Amino acid sequence: SLIACLFLISSGYRTYNFSIRYKNMNIKEITFYFIAIFFVIIFFTHCNERLPLNKDLSKKSYVLINQDSVEIKFPELIRGHTTVMGFIYTHCPDICPMTTNNMYLTEERLKNDGINNVKFIALSFDPDRDSPVVLKKFAEIRGISFNNWSLLTGNKKTVSDLLRRFDVKAFPTDSTIMDDGTWQYSMIHTDRISLIDKNGFLKKNYKGSTININELVEDIKYLGD
Repeated sequence: SLIACLFLISSGYRTYNFSIRYKNMNIKEITFYFIAIFFVIIFFTHCNERLPLNKDLSKKSYVLINQDSVEIKFPELIRGHTTVMGFIYTHCPDICPMTTNNMYLTEERLKNDGINNVKFIALSFDPDRDSPVVLKKFAEIRGISFNNWSLLTGNKKTVSDLLRRFDVKAFPTDSTIMDDGTWQYSMIHTDRISLIDKNGFLKKNYKGSTININELVEDIKYLGD
């Protein structure tokens, strides 16, 4: 854990201070000093590799709307909860249904392990078509419970600003005008699931459609849930 890493770094620092007080170190003391530093570096590197990101998402608040047409604020919505967040649009023919299903399977795995306090957020990057009603139907068809899930949409500019915060890109392509005059299009977008800790820090990104669910579950447990 992070605390363990900080403890090891602190121990290494104290070892360093202890060593420099004595100019006449023997071979054993020198060897111990370098071994201690080596293991501090190894453990610290492991902590960073496991959860390589540490981006504070709490510095700006975004007003969005959930599947029940209730206005919410993000990231206040997830404060105090480890959160799995996916980025989708409901007209997606392949990647987004796979991403959503992987989030659902992750929740089921966590429940089986007695972990019920993780939040699941699906943010639509197609607010023009993904109304709260559409999002709710999308979730219900997939058997998603709204106890821990929120599907979010909102003002186009607000959604775009939040996508940039996560470095997620999405834009329309292959558009056509239907006989009834409606504009239909598909989208090219980042394939993404993100893991956020209880304090609102983005800790890791995964490829949403092909994520290793075991890896995500272990990372959630590593964060302390």
